Amino acid sequence: MSRKPETAEIRDTPFADALSERYLAYALSTITSRSLPDVRDGLKPVHRRLLFAMRQLRLDPGSGFKKCARVVGDVMGKYHPHGDQSIYDAMVRMAQEFAARYPLIEGQGNFGNVDGDNAAAMRYTEARLTEYATAMLEGIDEDSVDFQENYDGTENEPNLLPASVPNLLANGTSGIAVGMATNIPPHNLDELCSASLHLIKFPKATNAKLVELVPGPDFPTGGVLMESRASVEESYATGRGSFRLRARWEVEKLKHGQYQVVVTEIPYQVQKGKLVERVAELMTLRKLPMLADIRDESADDIRIVLEPKSRTIEPEMLMEGMFRHTDLETRFGLNMNVLDGGRIPKVMNLRDVLTAFLDHRHDVLKRRTRYRLERIDHRLEVLGAYLIAYANLDEIIRIIREEDEPKQVMMKKWKMSDVQAEAILNMRLRALRRLEEVEIRSEHDALTAEKKDLNSLMKDEKKRWDVISLQIKDIQARFGVKTELGKRRTEIGDAPTLIDVPLEAMIEREPITVICSEKGWIRAARGHVADNGEIKYKEGDRERFVLHAETTDKFLLFGTNGRFYTIGCGKLPGGRGFGDPIRLMTGLGNDQEIVTVMVHKPGRKLLVAASDGRGFVVPEDEVLAQTKGGKQVLNVKGGVEAQSCTVADGDFVAVVGENRKLLIFPSDELPTMSRGRGVVLQRYKDGGMSDATVFTLAEGLTWRAGDRSRTETDLKDWIGKRAQAGRIAPRGFSSANRFS
Repeated sequence: MSRKPETAEIRDTPFADALSERYLAYALSTITSRSLPDVRDGLKPVHRRLLFAMRQLRLDPGSGFKKCARVVGDVMGKYHPHGDQSIYDAMVRMAQEFAARYPLIEGQGNFGNVDGDNAAAMRYTEARLTEYATAMLEGIDEDSVDFQENYDGTENEPNLLPASVPNLLANGTSGIAVGMATNIPPHNLDELCSASLHLIKFPKATNAKLVELVPGPDFPTGGVLMESRASVEESYATGRGSFRLRARWEVEKLKHGQYQVVVTEIPYQVQKGKLVERVAELMTLRKLPMLADIRDESADDIRIVLEPKSRTIEPEMLMEGMFRHTDLETRFGLNMNVLDGGRIPKVMNLRDVLTAFLDHRHDVLKRRTRYRLERIDHRLEVLGAYLIAYANLDEIIRIIREEDEPKQVMMKKWKMSDVQAEAILNMRLRALRRLEEVEIRSEHDALTAEKKDLNSLMKDEKKRWDVISLQIKDIQARFGVKTELGKRRTEIGDAPTLIDVPLEAMIEREPITVICSEKGWIRAARGHVADNGEIKYKEGDRERFVLHAETTDKFLLFGTNGRFYTIGCGKLPGGRGFGDPIRLMTGLGNDQEIVTVMVHKPGRKLLVAASDGRGFVVPEDEVLAQTKGGKQVLNVKGGVEAQSCTVADGDFVAVVGENRKLLIFPSDELPTMSRGRGVVLQRYKDGGMSDATVFTLAEGLTWRAGDRSRTETDLKDWIGKRAQAGRIAPRGFSSANRFS
């Protein structure tokens, strides 16, 4: 008779509840065990396991190298059951001098380069720990940190490292978890040690004072930090912010007054190969008109040569263009979101991070001291047994030879502990020399004195902080500014001064024809194209405006909403297709129409007028908009719309209404304003204004009638005062009631 197989309990659970429960577990695992570093040692689990496994393999700085594949295998098999490539990638970054400010691993072989080339396969490369890594691991065998079982319970691994150095800030880190991220730049270790010593001496020190000691990040690739002190202080005070980083460059003089710019340091995490490719691409697109050529002459150091198109171009202006368009200037974000001592994610400021590091060092010191006291007590117990043995040597030999259970007899006779009796029984005959007794007494006295000092240390917190200060000063001596590794690499600058780079310098000047269709599709054809009917439009569309301009000009659009919109002619779409909708390039709404478009000419004045017959003169320089949303100039509301915009070049104004009445008055009767409704130009009993223009009376008033233009010089019957009704327009005036 067969038995039915046992099945696990099946529970009915709503899918949403089951999903949220499992996703929460995944999120917590990602946050605490993968992506965010611990504030105390600044490491994620994979980095901590790599260092511990390499120590177990005895890959100390003074030993030989071992294959990286061996290290990755140990880490994956014992501590980190994830992909071997991800482990190796983390190992490579810990060894790259351009990625880690203080490398934790010394590599031998191809570990990649600043160009962005990948490291060789792990079977080819070798590695060992650096002196900095040994400082991170110092005291790990002295019960300084807690250990936990590995994933299968066969090994033990540390929860964190003793970390004699403030590694979180010294090397920085980045990571993306679920719903949160961290991004911390590297800093100079000597400055961090100075700030830590100051914080020990003055526990209530402010962030502002600490920023004086830690003025900013120190990136392994150098560069210049272009950020104001106020901005840096705010970033460190809140734990969030960003830092502007620029490449370091210098000018090399050449013959005949020529020069070239040489970039010697590039921003952190910028791949040199991709940077050079991007600059070459921008040159092809003519986005860097001041640059003639770029050459990469780098060897072990960085040397990128930039040749200007002309020696008359100032180096500062050339570099300003490079900073605006390329990764020679970047921003590095600061987000000090880390796991605190309770393994809880938290955004900390500079003071919080340094305080957490010092508290960790204090805890490590107490644990190491307790461990040492336990070892001393054990050793003193054993030495006490040896002294008893030397004082009663003959009796002990007799007991061992004659008694069936010599251990119990000795313990009873001399009131020994089990440890002491076992130590005597395990003594070697050669240790029975008289000289050994003298050495044991000397060691006993020394350990007794050390125990007294350690007990005093455990009772006095001030002494413990003095010891920690000495430890930090030792780290400062080993890795500080007096060493090649510890010298500051990133120059601390100030916020960059605004250099006004004219548009002409950023865009190559060439003639174009701006074509705008009736339905608002705009494009720029190369050259000054003749308006001879050969310009093609979409089916159902036709010509509205055709203007000759240059790529360095600014293009103005005036809408019926009374707003001016500004577009750089160099940013207009090419003339091969039908262009792009002008509404997408500006903030002109679908319910608004184009009144007119023109090429901006500095110094001109414009007459703007609305359908209700009100208007004013505005300087053209004041209508330029800095944003896509445009600039409001003519205020309109209700059913009133902007109706006309023309160049105010002349001594008289002509206004015609929908009733075909024409009024001419002196232009000096109009006010000059930058914004508003304006004044009444012409009054109407019914309807509104149709068009307005400014002209020179001596030259006559010109209007377009059909395909021809007509000029009228006898205008005395229509000349009056502003705000009058006017008279019926002369015979032959435009049937559309417009001047153009």
